[in-house]
Amino acid sequence: MQTTTGASLNRDDTRDVRTRRRTAALLLIAAVVLILDQLTKVWAVSALDGGRVIQVIGEFLQFRLVRNPGAAFSMFTEMTVVLTVIAAGVIVVILWVSRKVTSLAWAVALGGLLGGALGTFTDRLFREPGPFRGHVVDFLELPNWPVFNIADSSIVGSAILIALLSFRGVEFSSMRRPEGDDGLTGRPLTGDTEIGEPLDGEPVGGEPGGRASRDDDSTGPEAPSGDQDPPPDTESGTEAR
Repeated sequence: MQTTTGASLNRDDTRDVRTRRRTAALLLIAAVVLILDQLTKVWAVSALDGGRVIQVIGEFLQFRLVRNPGAAFSMFTEMTVVLTVIAAGVIVVILWVSRKVTSLAWAVALGGLLGGALGTFTDRLFREPGPFRGHVVDFLELPNWPVFNIADSSIVGSAILIALLSFRGVEFSSMRRPEGDDGLTGRPLTGDTEIGEPLDGEPVGGEPGGRASRDDDSTGPEAPSGDQDPPPDTESGTEAR
């Protein structure tokens, strides 16, 4: 019993350590995305103001400053406040589920999503024209594609990774019922407990209250039936030879 309990505690400790590590990885990825997003936006505002365009790879990749009141890739430009509230909700949900993640792949995906949401939410709060109505700074431009930023790229990449993980059936969390649990009483089965053997304090027998089943009832010796042959007469003469 003590061995089983100790093994269960060791499994719980290992799972807790793994969860804390995955949560730390998730938050670290989110912080890296947020810092990178905000630093590049500060640079873009200072270097690209006044309509300046910098060609990075010819016309394939250019830096062009755009202030976006809408969602990623300049969608829903008339719903700035609603998008801010949605971003706040996404952040709260990810922070809540981060306590249970045990998969490294899921930690990477959710960390990227959290970092992107925080980057957009920061712009909504602190940039002009005011709190909850701030315009997001976009500066990455590709041919035939809306101007975007690091946060947008992180959100889209994380969404693709989440879809792949879900399609492949990768578990978000490996928290399961402890091994050895009987699944009914919640008490572990020990090596001394045999299948069919009642646990301590449980009634014995097939009926409630410890009463034995009807098949096992003993009602005394069975009375002889009338159809049975009489016992042989031991006082009669010897058998004929």
